[in-house]
Amino acid sequence: MAWQIDVIDDCAVVRMNTNKVNVQNDAFFKDLHDAFDRLEKEFSELPVILTGQGDVFSAGIDFKYSFEVFGSQNKERIRQWYAEYRATNLRIFQYPRPTVAAINGHAIAGGLITALDCDFRIAARKKAKFGLNEVPIGIPMPAAYVEIIKYALGSQVGALTTLKGALYSLEQAEKLGFFHEVVEESELLSTAIAYARCITADCNVAYAMSKKALQDSVIQQIEHRTTLLDEQLPNGMSEEGNRCAQDRRRREIMGS
Repeated sequence: MAWQIDVIDDCAVVRMNTNKVNVQNDAFFKDLHDAFDRLEKEFSELPVILTGQGDVFSAGIDFKYSFEVFGSQNKERIRQWYAEYRATNLRIFQYPRPTVAAINGHAIAGGLITALDCDFRIAARKKAKFGLNEVPIGIPMPAAYVEIIKYALGSQVGALTTLKGALYSLEQAEKLGFFHEVVEESELLSTAIAYARCITADCNVAYAMSKKALQDSVIQQIEHRTTLLDEQLPNGMSEEGNRCAQDRRRREIMGS
């Protein structure tokens, strides 16, 4: 299902609805690119608000889909999977207009990275989990994502959350600086709109140029220095110990 895009108070509100909890797989990637194609074509002057549905912003990568890819031992297939995944995150990260993640609930692993791709993050005050738990389930964190994580959270919190791989409550995540603001659920969209409208449309070029300058060192790292590190991802994701951890996690989720 194509993501719904509504114009509310001069903002393009994008509601992710690929599946019930927005697990990230080929269908999710396609929906994301289709949505941003529409944003660029039909709503190019508007700031963007990205949100989920129900109690989940995004649960991260689709384990059933991705673990099958990692276990294939096909390095080219794994490399292609990562290239597609990386492209979705950079599509959001580099979007030239203000971007706001209106985090309506759980944002885990790749789902949290999707939120970190946005310029601003507003969370609803509700019971939810947040974290980057890739490492404890046998998935090496791609170097390109590490750069985005450090940009959004700072090096110290980025290292803690990446290497420890813990899941945090809303209160813990707020203390770590995951969000720019936490508000009551009823105020989530209105607050996100206020952040998205931090500039008027006639300042769009100033915003885009400033955002590009802020991100320049990150993009340089991603384009020139993380490439060699991420070339090793197929080996790491298929390594025997990591495969055991992935299988254990898959059994936990599927109950078998």
